Amino acid sequence: MSRPSLLSPFKALGPGLVLAAAGIGAGDVITATVTGAQFGTSLAWALLVCVVLKWVLNEGLARWQLATGTTVIEACMTRLPRWVSVYFFLYLLLWTFFVSASLTNACGLAGHSLFPQWPVWAWGIIHSVIAAALVWVGRFELFERVMKILVGVMVLSVLICAVLLKPNAVELLRHLAWPVLPPDSGKAVLSIFGGIGGSMTMLCYGYWIRENAWSGASHQRVVRADLLLAYGVTLIFAVALTIVAAGCNAAVTQGNGMALEVATRLESALGPAGRWAFLIGFWCAVFASMLGVWQGVPYFFADFMAHRARTAAMSTVDLKNTRAYRGYLLFLAGPPLVLLFADKPVAMVVLFTVIGAFFMPLLAALLLYLNNRRDWIGELCNGTVRNAALVVSLMLFGWIAVTELIDVFSQ
Repeated sequence: MSRPSLLSPFKALGPGLVLAAAGIGAGDVITATVTGAQFGTSLAWALLVCVVLKWVLNEGLARWQLATGTTVIEACMTRLPRWVSVYFFLYLLLWTFFVSASLTNACGLAGHSLFPQWPVWAWGIIHSVIAAALVWVGRFELFERVMKILVGVMVLSVLICAVLLKPNAVELLRHLAWPVLPPDSGKAVLSIFGGIGGSMTMLCYGYWIRENAWSGASHQRVVRADLLLAYGVTLIFAVALTIVAAGCNAAVTQGNGMALEVATRLESALGPAGRWAFLIGFWCAVFASMLGVWQGVPYFFADFMAHRARTAAMSTVDLKNTRAYRGYLLFLAGPPLVLLFADKPVAMVVLFTVIGAFFMPLLAALLLYLNNRRDWIGELCNGTVRNAALVVSLMLFGWIAVTELIDVFSQ
């Protein structure tokens, strides 16, 4: 009988870890870094509340799929008025273009921070091509293995740096448990709720649990634990980032020198190892997010096309091998690259975060409707607590979306 290896528990983790890697993208990194530079850990409570609400939303998505055997996209196509699916499809096209531009710019920035001999646009193109190739030729098992390695390195590297900086543990726990609003921190709180934990990438989870053959009410407990892992990792990473960014020049962290500013601060405190640990962790975070989006988002388009053509359900069709999936992968990896030459990598990430904020209230409203239909979802329908949490999500994320829209038009 072979002895279990040290990596056995790591290998047993489910798609929640992949979700964490995909969701912790450029928006999370920039939001947490800027927040840490401006306010230290005083807004850690907002990070905690944000990941709890994102867990509620993703648990609702997964519960719908476990109960019905269909994704939320399939529900939009078959159970809701046609205008809902049309709106969703148009939003997907807009969101896809800007998330791709955001991630290629962020990966270009990460590559340039590690090896400045090549410009940001060159590194962005290289990362996009490599991610597309891995998704095109690789099976889901390879994708999942690579994502687990990336998320492990990114969390450990940033967390170790945060621990070595010896933050005040009592103060950190107080900031997690007790909400405070430092002067001029209102916009930072809105940025946290709009940019931490992913937006449309949450829909990828349904396709990834299908790859792991998780279906039926019997998997509800394991899905909840898996999502708890995903958002626990997200919270740890985000809090660690605020710790390592505390003391950095707040103005610099909002520009293209963000990663280098944090790395320089860590080098002065921890030596060259601290600098390289952060830059490697930063690169792992943004490339893992790119790889997750490149693999997961084409499922949405392929799902739409399959139901529009009235083909069989997703459970009997391998969407990854369809022309629609591969064509959308090429769309992700190709046309948005033109925005690399705008030479505004951080601005692209911020713009994507604003666009992503409009998805959350739509998702909360959708789950309030779908998951309260006992004739559709049976014993897994919403209870009082779940409905209350979804109403809070709807109101909060709706307010954020309106605020972001007003801010855009005012500028």
